[in-house]
Amino acid sequence: MTIADTIFNPETWYRAGRGPRYQQLSRHIATEIRTGRLQPGDQLPPERDLADKADISRVTVRKAVAQLVEEGLIEQRRGAGSFVAEAAPRLEQSLSSLVSFTETMQARGMTATSEVLSRGLFSPNPDEMVTLGLAAHEKVARINRLRSAGGVPIALEYSSLPRDILRDPELIETSLYEVLRRDNSAPRRAIQRVTALNLSPTDADLMKLPEGSAVLQIVRTGYLRSGRPIELTRGLYRSDIYDFVSELRLD
Repeated sequence: MTIADTIFNPETWYRAGRGPRYQQLSRHIATEIRTGRLQPGDQLPPERDLADKADISRVTVRKAVAQLVEEGLIEQRRGAGSFVAEAAPRLEQSLSSLVSFTETMQARGMTATSEVLSRGLFSPNPDEMVTLGLAAHEKVARINRLRSAGGVPIALEYSSLPRDILRDPELIETSLYEVLRRDNSAPRRAIQRVTALNLSPTDADLMKLPEGSAVLQIVRTGYLRSGRPIELTRGLYRSDIYDFVSELRLD
């Protein structure tokens, strides 16, 4: 039995009741790529052969591969077939500098884009009340965004700010900090906590990653010069292409 027979054998990837076959196969191939079992430049079997090995229809194979192409994991070459795409260059962001996602991407010659998932003014939840010092009767501005670079989803950011700091969440298109700086209300320092977690089904779908994929979670509290906390952001960043770097000095 060849490695292709092993990888695409339905016993290794199909589980009844866990979604359509094309989605399960797509997630399985994505995992094989991210774990290194399938390497950049490796060619997938031809559509007919892959359908035979996976015991599915060619239409199902076509849908699974199309999803991987959309995620940037597979590239199709006219007349040659489907190949594992070259790994995206890793991105580094300093934990010592308070810069926005947009500025980080611009510094690397990349164009940052944002898809606003939701935004508005709401009653604060317990975490927002404690972190931002808000009373139950006050309002908090929330903006939830999918951040991408070069068309590739990179991060999910869930941000909360007091209403007097961000009166109109509708003003935010790409950079939150750019809008805050116009009003001289951007944070001057922040505390960030970095942890690892596995994506929920909803977040995985938004980031076009397999459910349970490992990501880096950054929870940031931003402060004004006066010491007032005015930003609570929870970010989920792709750990396969994103590195957070800190510089340590001996005082």
